[in-house]
Amino acid sequence: MMSDNLNDKLAADILAAVDSGFEAQTTFTQDLIRYPSLRGQEHTAQDYLYGELSMRGYTMDRWAIDVSEIDQHPGFSPVTVDYSNAINVVATHRPRAEKGKSLILNGHVDVVPTGPADMWTRPPFDPWIDGDWLYGRGGADMKAGLVANIAALDALKSLGYQPAATTYIQSVTEEECTGNGALSCLVRGYNADAAIIPEPEDDKLVRANTGVIWFRVHLRGHPVHTRVAGSGFSAITGAYTLMESLRQLGERWNAEKDSHRYFEDLDHPINVVFGQIQGGDWPSMVPAWCWFDVRIAIYPGVDPRDAAIEIENCLREAAQADSTLANNPPDVEYTGFFAEGYVLEEGSDAEAALGRAHAKSFGSSLETFTTPGYLDGRVFVLYGDCPCLVYGPVSENIHGIDERVSLASTKRVTGSIALFIAEWCGLEKI
Repeated sequence: MMSDNLNDKLAADILAAVDSGFEAQTTFTQDLIRYPSLRGQEHTAQDYLYGELSMRGYTMDRWAIDVSEIDQHPGFSPVTVDYSNAINVVATHRPRAEKGKSLILNGHVDVVPTGPADMWTRPPFDPWIDGDWLYGRGGADMKAGLVANIAALDALKSLGYQPAATTYIQSVTEEECTGNGALSCLVRGYNADAAIIPEPEDDKLVRANTGVIWFRVHLRGHPVHTRVAGSGFSAITGAYTLMESLRQLGERWNAEKDSHRYFEDLDHPINVVFGQIQGGDWPSMVPAWCWFDVRIAIYPGVDPRDAAIEIENCLREAAQADSTLANNPPDVEYTGFFAEGYVLEEGSDAEAALGRAHAKSFGSSLETFTTPGYLDGRVFVLYGDCPCLVYGPVSENIHGIDERVSLASTKRVTGSIALFIAEWCGLEKI
């Protein structure tokens, strides 16, 4: 039962099934938010999802990411933490007969830190609903989307249908820091004719996104007593000088945006963020050490290795121009993302199918946009030769305080995914 366009009756039935199941879907999302799946703590949420998917009858696979299996891959990012709890979960559906096109439904379970809990209206891992908004850390980014993938299949099942093609449901870790979770899935052999990732994208499809590099700059100072502070060198003061040089590098890269397709109209595609800084040992002692963490974006098509050379040259030149820093040159350590950006080329059959699904669910045309943030879509597009549709619900305050996702948008996105599955994979009776 595969066609380019679903008949109106079947499409209406699918959307009605999504609507009927949405209360349970919302409860599922709230339950998942309650697992604080911060880096190094993702396993409990993955255990929960493993159980939920197992109960649905899928063939299950679960493993801890093995760095030795992926560290030679061009999409690998450096690892500085233990991966014992960096668990991936993949559920596989296989039809009685392969009639349609295969599909990956991907989402990440890992979340970023909450920031000060007292800045939240309520505890960040105790989800709450206010009007159309579901609040909680990770609800928007992207547990609502992860559950939407599962709920879309649940809706089809409630009508007595299942995909007529192999379908993988992936819940991965490390999206927020390396992208190694999705990469591990690919290296393990999971690939398909298309992929969907329901990230919080305001009901739009991502056309292009930046790559990202994470690095730490280490500085040593010359500690002395504060009464002779001028004879020493503060590593913290030196850090400020180097930060300014990196900020200027970011502005130079921003000035190049007209040379990069789909980025011409973005106000500021290359963002440089100084996410952490530590240094010194005592208030009355010129600091002997300092380090600071940096996140910087790069355009699609820019090799992270080439960008790293520019970063290191920038720091070296800034140090050489400063008489004190010249004798205390910085060291650079790459600590996470070392990831190229990607462009989803126009004209794929997958995009066309999503456009039709979106039109039926939303009653409007599918819009595309460019985002200056990292997405696991790069793994599929760059290394899997797989069109990846990053498309998901309206949200606010992701990575911020009182993160929230629109329930109405989530329901419509779930409808789009279910309709896409029905057309892309085809359907067979259970």
